[in-house]
Amino acid sequence: MNTQVGIVGGGPAGLMLSHLLHLKGIDSVVLESRTREEVEGTIRAGVLEQNTVDLMVDTGLGDRVKREGLTHHGIELRFGGRGHRIDFDELTNGRAVTVYPQHEVLKDLIARRLEDDGDIRFGVSDVQVHDHTTDNPKITYLDADGNEQTLTCALVAGCDGSRTTTRGLIPETTVRTDHFRQYPFAWFGILAEAPPSSEELIYANHPRGFALISTRTPEVQRHYLQVDPDDSVDNWSDDRIWSELHARVDGEGAEIKDGKIFQKSILQFRSFVCEPMQHGNLFLAGDAAHTVPPTGAKGMNLAIADVYFLSQAMAEYFATRSRAGLEGYTDSVLPRVWRTQHFSWWMSSMLHRLPDDTGFGHKRQVAELDMVTRSVAGRTLIAENYVGTPLRLRRP
Repeated sequence: MNTQVGIVGGGPAGLMLSHLLHLKGIDSVVLESRTREEVEGTIRAGVLEQNTVDLMVDTGLGDRVKREGLTHHGIELRFGGRGHRIDFDELTNGRAVTVYPQHEVLKDLIARRLEDDGDIRFGVSDVQVHDHTTDNPKITYLDADGNEQTLTCALVAGCDGSRTTTRGLIPETTVRTDHFRQYPFAWFGILAEAPPSSEELIYANHPRGFALISTRTPEVQRHYLQVDPDDSVDNWSDDRIWSELHARVDGEGAEIKDGKIFQKSILQFRSFVCEPMQHGNLFLAGDAAHTVPPTGAKGMNLAIADVYFLSQAMAEYFATRSRAGLEGYTDSVLPRVWRTQHFSWWMSSMLHRLPDDTGFGHKRQVAELDMVTRSVAGRTLIAENYVGTPLRLRRP
């Protein structure tokens, strides 16, 4: 089978790229190892930047996110037992974020692609990209029934997540440089049937460690506690979890509301960037090219930004045969990637207790938080990065 763009991976990056290409009259095939049920049923956090919401609305994906998403006009940084609000309306001229889980974004993308007769092949395996440095790349794979298939295309997009196989096609050392950082802490996350503890997200710095209070729906809450990377879910009873959340967050203006916990997990902290994000006719996007700590809520938003620019470059190529946009893809997205890495690192280092800290580190963090929240410039820096730098959207 032939198509214009072969897309490896049916997550946010791959599906959004396929959607944007369709709006520009470009055919694509998405190859996804999971079933549709698995893709739509994997519960993931989701804080959408203004950019992401605008892009969804502008391209016909906005009905549910506008109806069901929870728009937040600020966040609270909490330290010393008190909350300090970062007001997005005041600091960013009315820009905001929307709490809308990643799996709901995927449901919207899948439904729209199928409505538009998009070609998404779920449940495939043994996906291999061949000849990506030639004008006729090929992708071989086994379909959901185990049959061998070959897809011939002009361009290949590697959107297959942090466990990517496509990244390995860019020769390491001679072409590719990997930048990696492992953080000395992790997040213990829970989903709980409980009423919201706050109208907006709370990021809490406490001598016992960081805590994040967030929401998924009016009935389901998502909270996190900083733990050791080697900790285990089995070490945390429900009572211990709620006790620790109360200890780290409760105080003036805040009190955690308990409920029935129905999911527990531990999330490791890593930063990663691959340079360049392309080789020949292969282009990486999303977690296949970079990952960020979750503190700044940037992972999915960064993936969407990648494919926004990639779709423009691909459209230029198919319309004019000019490779200028394709050749400049990495340079067009890497500055945003590194700005986002810095913001996520900065928020993480300012809010988390570091191992072996004797007290100096926490006092320094409190001083930094106090300086940032007292200063209009400091609050603006957080607000502008949190809601996202504009993409300069063009109507499709």
